[in-house]
Amino acid sequence: MREITWKDLSRYRGELMGAAIIFIVLFHAPLARADAFFGLRRCGNIGVDMFLFLSGIGLWYSWVKTPSFKQFYKRRLLRIFPAWLIMSSLYYIPRFNGQTGSVVDLIGDITINWDFWLHDEGTFWYIPAIMMLYLWAPLYMLLIQRSPSFRWLPVLMIVWCVCVQWVVPIHQAVGHIEIFWSRVPIFFLGINIGEWVRQEHRMEKGAIWLILLTFVATASACIYLEQVRHGRFPLFAERMIYIPLTVSLLLLLSALFRKTPQWLNRSCTFLGTISLELYLIHHHFVMTYITPYHLGYWPTVGLTLLIAVPLAWLLHYLIQKVMPV
Repeated sequence: MREITWKDLSRYRGELMGAAIIFIVLFHAPLARADAFFGLRRCGNIGVDMFLFLSGIGLWYSWVKTPSFKQFYKRRLLRIFPAWLIMSSLYYIPRFNGQTGSVVDLIGDITINWDFWLHDEGTFWYIPAIMMLYLWAPLYMLLIQRSPSFRWLPVLMIVWCVCVQWVVPIHQAVGHIEIFWSRVPIFFLGINIGEWVRQEHRMEKGAIWLILLTFVATASACIYLEQVRHGRFPLFAERMIYIPLTVSLLLLLSALFRKTPQWLNRSCTFLGTISLELYLIHHHFVMTYITPYHLGYWPTVGLTLLIAVPLAWLLHYLIQKVMPV
């Protein structure tokens, strides 16, 4: 294996995003606890962390090129909000009860999924989470440009995650959105790493052994926790392990994509291009209707992708036609 460069995380960004959405689909498909694949399947949840880390890197590129708050928010809004508004409307409006429901609550869910922030309503939770992170990202990037020492802030973010879990007053106030807090460090770490990627920072040849050791150690820990101790530990603790696991996995996958056939790379890149739309569609609009047939794990995953991918591409295509980013 030739020496590893951080630049590969940008060079194979599309392929890596495609791999991330596949991991998420694998995670969402139901599987019996007793199955030997259960622990590994549960680790598919790391796809979210992969997205956030890669998004952080991409934001740094964009910010350095055009350090404009207006341009930054405009591009993020156009990329996420049209697809989100369409799919959230299709999801929440048919479920609205005019006699018992609140129109204000309905509008809040459709626009920013505010029940996630208020009550940890987990449907599409990634969308309000990423929108909140995008809101703060330019301020963070401006801060670390002016005072680079603040790149250590993700360490304090990890400390905050510990406080959210175990400091009782904090837990009572904001512990219901732990799934958000535990993903904040990896996003801002991605922004930090963005400069290494931009400068094509290279690692020494022996670094591959550290990357492999990190991956094996963290992946083994997560698989064990999910396979053997699922439900008996706070998930935030595993998500802290996800941080080194995410970085090492992405570096290894980027090295792998140098060797894989072009058709596979193109397929993963295609999935990465429509990953937002695929995330919004596959679970609540496709998989939920396939699951009652009890086809088995892999047939459910395969049929979900077979149906959801064309729908996601169509949604992506139509939005790009109307309002290209």
